[in-house]
Amino acid sequence: MTATLITGANKGLGFETARRLVAAGHTVYIGSRDAQRGRRAAEQLGARAVQLDVTNETSVEAAVKTIEADGGLDVLVNNAGIAVEWSDTNAVIGAADVTAEVMRQTFETNVFGTVRVLHAFLPLLQRSIAPVVVNVSSGLASLTRATTPGAPAYPGVAYPASKTAVNMITVQYAKAFPNMRINAVEPGFTKTDLNGNNGLQTVEQGAEIIVRMARVGVDGPTGGYFDAEGTLPW
Repeated sequence: MTATLITGANKGLGFETARRLVAAGHTVYIGSRDAQRGRRAAEQLGARAVQLDVTNETSVEAAVKTIEADGGLDVLVNNAGIAVEWSDTNAVIGAADVTAEVMRQTFETNVFGTVRVLHAFLPLLQRSIAPVVVNVSSGLASLTRATTPGAPAYPGVAYPASKTAVNMITVQYAKAFPNMRINAVEPGFTKTDLNGNNGLQTVEQGAEIIVRMARVGVDGPTGGYFDAEGTLPW
């Protein structure tokens, strides 16, 4: 049975991805910073809970030991993410007001957290016969889209910059580990707590590409950037 860890999976896209993968026969670990919320989510889905704060080395190392003791890991979905620049009033901190601290907080979870988890779980993934990594990115990460004349303008700096970094991380890891399927995905502007539930699509719609790439086979793509419609421009 395929063992899958999803970070930030006690709600939103992570929860829906977990639900779909449990239904597909995966043994799913609900990675959650809040252990109690993680347990509740796991009980709802028939999954397993593991306390995991991607910004905390000790927490990540403990999660590795827990999953290793259960038999290992085949699929890692790096879903945990934050958007510090999106305020409670739905205004976005733009270039004129973004600070190094906002950048630091955003990168700590979205970038450093992704690398921290990847680095820690690599030994388990390398033991799998069909290891897969899915990094949840964003369409805002696309430099091609951002620089296309007439494209919709997004004023924030920290969030898209962090996801562009995630895209490069995806490419470099895919090159370094050709035996793994490692891809970045854009779930679309989905109604979640991350954006104050102002997204334009449901979590069921947003999770589709995450689930699809989590189930990719050994002959599937790697080092790519995808949404539900296909390949995205970097």
